[in-house]
Amino acid sequence: MEKKLAELRLLASKAGNKITETVIPRVAMVQGEIPEHRLTAVYEPMINLILTGSKSMTVGDKTWQYNPATYFVMSVDLPAAGKVFADERTGAPYLAVSLTPKPEIIAELLDGMPGSGKTHLYNAGFSVAPVTSELLDAWLRMLRLLSKPEEISALAPAYEREILFRVLQGPQGWMLRDIATPESHLARIYKVINWLKQHYMQAVRVEELAAMAALSVSAFHRHFQAITALSPVQYQKRLRLMQARLKLATTGDSITAIAHAVGYQSHTQFSREYGRHFGLSPSSDQKNITLLRNI
Repeated sequence: MEKKLAELRLLASKAGNKITETVIPRVAMVQGEIPEHRLTAVYEPMINLILTGSKSMTVGDKTWQYNPATYFVMSVDLPAAGKVFADERTGAPYLAVSLTPKPEIIAELLDGMPGSGKTHLYNAGFSVAPVTSELLDAWLRMLRLLSKPEEISALAPAYEREILFRVLQGPQGWMLRDIATPESHLARIYKVINWLKQHYMQAVRVEELAAMAALSVSAFHRHFQAITALSPVQYQKRLRLMQARLKLATTGDSITAIAHAVGYQSHTQFSREYGRHFGLSPSSDQKNITLLRNI
């Protein structure tokens, strides 16, 4: 397995210190130190394989750690805080590759797999598993296409299906199943999450969100909390704060204007909650982000 990992590291070695899209559809990679403000974000559904170093991900009050030869599956958009670390033994920089799962392909694969109709209750939308030799083989075939771009259109779809198939066979396969199952609880929560992503600045009642998911308020709250590790109100608040941080990093707007833009009526409340979540006041964090960007 180490030989396969070594080849994968070589194939992904041109990645930068931010998400680097490749010429292969839905495949990306990242390498090196990544500024903290880029790692505190809303992460979209993905399958992420770590090749060098390690990474921790905190979702709500839960933290997962993963190391080389492990992968994580994220089945819903989650506001999370990440940290990456170089290899403790060699000092080699953090390196990982990722695939954005496509529900239509997963649904096609499920047609021929047993147990695809099984329902999973109250499971988190994020987890870590050890990689298998078969999954590494599929990733190798995929990344070898980087040096053969003329073969991508013909072969990448087959390798993508194999990666998804191997994950479906693994301990986190149920997470991909739920992505492609319209009536699953995860799919219902995902519908609400998509709405919140677009309307995070609006005031909304939990009863309205529960109706959107076609669940009772109590069932909606249980499923939402289990999948995202956050209550619906906490989730919306995280979206607002992360959008505010993005605006602080990328616009010249005043802190008051940014607070109002993300849905806060009170500048004081915004500053208090921002400081509680990020550990710095908005003005101090803005200066820190600017310094990091200029390094």
